[in-house]
Amino acid sequence: MRPAPRERDQPTAAGGRDTTAAPTASGRTPGEALRLGTRKSKLAMAQSGMIAAQVTELTGRPVELVEITTYGDTSREHLAQIGGTGVFVSALRDALLEGTIDFAVHSLKDLPTAEPDGLTLAAIPVREDPRDALVARDGLTFDALPDGARIGTGSPRRMAQLNAWARSHHRAVETVPIRGNVDTRIGYVTSGTLDAVVLAAAGLNRIGRLAEASELIAADAVLPAPGQGALAVECAASNQELAAQLAELDDPFTRVAVTAERTLLAALEAGCSAPVGALADLVADGQTTELRLRGVVGTTDGTSLVQMSITGPVPASDEEARALGRELAVEMLAKGAAGLMGERAL
Repeated sequence: MRPAPRERDQPTAAGGRDTTAAPTASGRTPGEALRLGTRKSKLAMAQSGMIAAQVTELTGRPVELVEITTYGDTSREHLAQIGGTGVFVSALRDALLEGTIDFAVHSLKDLPTAEPDGLTLAAIPVREDPRDALVARDGLTFDALPDGARIGTGSPRRMAQLNAWARSHHRAVETVPIRGNVDTRIGYVTSGTLDAVVLAAAGLNRIGRLAEASELIAADAVLPAPGQGALAVECAASNQELAAQLAELDDPFTRVAVTAERTLLAALEAGCSAPVGALADLVADGQTTELRLRGVVGTTDGTSLVQMSITGPVPASDEEARALGRELAVEMLAKGAAGLMGERAL
């Protein structure tokens, strides 16, 4: 896997600031606007705007959005070629470490599993719907698509499971690698170039376009990416006051669920282009409620999949969640998962 170049894009923010008040320990003056770093896409701006409003309510301080261009936004290569994970966040993290922004909002599935020195994941708010969504011509569901239908996605994970799903119904689909924002991707369908595209349901919902989905794909058919549907609010570890304020946005269950998923990914030592899906959710039998962690690894043509699950008590801590993820990874590796992942991070 070729590592993504480190960006040094300069963030831009409008408006001057009154610097006559005494600065806080973090270098910001009381009441001064907090600077929230965000990518420039419509979805990223919507997600960041939502968090900005919540932070203003918590702190009483205005929040200004600082638009930052990442390598993933400017590269025209397929995500599997440029590394996927991390290419949308490194410029934001550089800005945090340099002090040009106070905090950043990421789609959690874009974050590398290793947390960098000097930063802290201050909050993981309540998760949106983690499922994938099918946007197909004529409002068709997956089962109603014609044999050989062309489905666009930039995700090897989706390719593997969509192809396997079709095979289980004695059909075939052609998965077509695509890039671009939501408008561009859905445009492939409306123009007739593709029969369907697959996008994250959470992203469609956050920009008010979920109604355009012809089907919300059950996790039994296609497991989402680890952390899909969740947001990550990150700030400098040295800014303890802000980190404590942002922690008020944290949802404990979402955090342990995505921690289990992301630990599975890390423990598999999956390369950035590996088609790995994972989902931790609650299961109840009427008497007890437990956490079920499901994982899948497969070849992109869908001919080989290792799909397994493990169930245990709802974790009371991040370490218990990590233990669940590691346990499932050991079982999946024993069943041959390593041979299906292509590159492995060493």
